[in-house]
Amino acid sequence: MSEASSKNSAIICVFELTLKPAMLAAFQALVQKVVAATAQEPGTLLYSYSLNADNSGAHIIESYQDSAALVSHVDTTFGPFAAEFLSCVEVTALTVYGAPDQQAQSRLNSFGAVYMQPFAGFFR
Repeated sequence: MSEASSKNSAIICVFELTLKPAMLAAFQALVQKVVAATAQEPGTLLYSYSLNADNSGAHIIESYQDSAALVSHVDTTFGPFAAEFLSCVEVTALTVYGAPDQQAQSRLNSFGAVYMQPFAGFFR
């Protein structure tokens, strides 16, 4: 795959989360494990968590090389953490940038994904 086509197949996900009461410490400890596991994925380009000022909400910004990398992350890396993760937070929004294939969309749709199709711009 050429560099240009690889960049055109990139997928970016922005998850918005609300932390459940008294779950901040558990969430932060779990996220450290998830990030360490995700750092081993060659197709994950960016995986970043941020908290709001009062620690009641978080965003995750994820970028994947392509749909296959996203599916691998969800099924293989994140899967073992999913139940514990969802016990700490509620996913309140998910915006997806790029053009994920049907297999990737099937992993994201349960979170109410809104798909934004690129029409202009660039990715370095």
